[in-house]
Amino acid sequence: MAGRGWVVLALLGVVQLLRLPLAAPQSFIGINYGDVADNLPPPSSTARLLQSTTISKVRLYGTDPAVVSAFAGTGISLLLGATNGDIANLASSPAAAAAWVAAHIPASSPAVSTVSVGNEVLFADASLASQLVPAMQNLYNALPPNSSIKVSTVHAMDVLASSDPPSSGAFKPELDTALDPVLAFLSKTGSPFLINPYPYFAYLSDPRPETLAFCLFQPNAGRPDAGSGLTYTNMFDAMVDAVRAALDAKGYKDVEIVVAETGWPHKGDPDEAGATAENARAFVSGLVSHLRSLAGTPRVPGKSVDTYIFAVYDEDLKPGKGSERYFGLFQTSLTEAYPTGLVRNGTAALGPAMAPAQAPTSVQPAPALPKPGQQPQVTPAQPGSAAVAGPSGLCTPGTATARGAAVACSRHNSAESSRTFSVPTIIAGLLFTALQMLI
Repeated sequence: MAGRGWVVLALLGVVQLLRLPLAAPQSFIGINYGDVADNLPPPSSTARLLQSTTISKVRLYGTDPAVVSAFAGTGISLLLGATNGDIANLASSPAAAAAWVAAHIPASSPAVSTVSVGNEVLFADASLASQLVPAMQNLYNALPPNSSIKVSTVHAMDVLASSDPPSSGAFKPELDTALDPVLAFLSKTGSPFLINPYPYFAYLSDPRPETLAFCLFQPNAGRPDAGSGLTYTNMFDAMVDAVRAALDAKGYKDVEIVVAETGWPHKGDPDEAGATAENARAFVSGLVSHLRSLAGTPRVPGKSVDTYIFAVYDEDLKPGKGSERYFGLFQTSLTEAYPTGLVRNGTAALGPAMAPAQAPTSVQPAPALPKPGQQPQVTPAQPGSAAVAGPSGLCTPGTATARGAAVACSRHNSAESSRTFSVPTIIAGLLFTALQMLI
């Protein structure tokens, strides 16, 4: 009997382990929410969309109050952006930084994990380099006492002088004057080094089939690093570990890396090799699977790096090459642009907001099931609807609602509930069969 008891406990443990990645958000998966477009859904609809996924954090490039407030009560944390244009003012005085914090940091919800002071400042505007750390320091000092908010700045991979092999990773010497104070600040405050690695651009510089497989997490021969004795099977890990090697070489082994942007365009100009929907799907789904495996990188195994995928939507007003406008994982109809593995209920779209329950007046026909391969469509939330009001508008005792809602409400949203029902039900059947065999 004791042996059977151990079997039962083991089976129950398997059930819990299988439920976890399906129903719970992953703390290490985030997404970038850009707004250089003229056709985007309301922020409230976007917040509701992201609640139907396993995404747990969102990076904003600014502090638009409508966007920030849309995430209140969702359980999704924000990485806010102080723009490059804010740097001079933040660096000018502690009072200016205090005013910025008072105006843009929510008092309670949504939670803010990090503030990025500028984006790729060292290359976007070299004149701001000397003001970057003073701005970061003033903003950090202006945060409330005992605040857990980190203050950092985002860098392009161009800060590296060498990245291949990864063990040779080193920062450009000409950036020492600007970068060394940044690294010292990050180490002192326990803040992360934010970096934008894009395997897509690595492929553009070397468009061979074997490079594409290496970039898309597809089977490949691997690339040995003679300097470390490690072997790399994907470009993402190689790029992250090159940054890790550069930080270690500077003596900052304590500074954590966060990937602030990475992605793959699903469309581009004729001369942009690899910018296809199939490659974008392969990259994003491969990245998500890799992060969920908790394998880490060859240099830092056993821990997935926090990663913000670029981006929620295409941005039709972005200048530059065509690919710049086609990094979106979701369409403005709130459906997936391609399967990503991020939607909780395993479908390609978010269901429309549920209307309040009413007594049935007549028998209604069952809704038609979508045809194979067809993506269910979503009706965007209308002004004044419960969806626009946010999760609290849907929250009544005993009903399903979004994460982080009032204690009186269930913490599972509708997508989460359907998923929690289907998979454990199947597993429960298997468990019951196993128990019958034991009896």
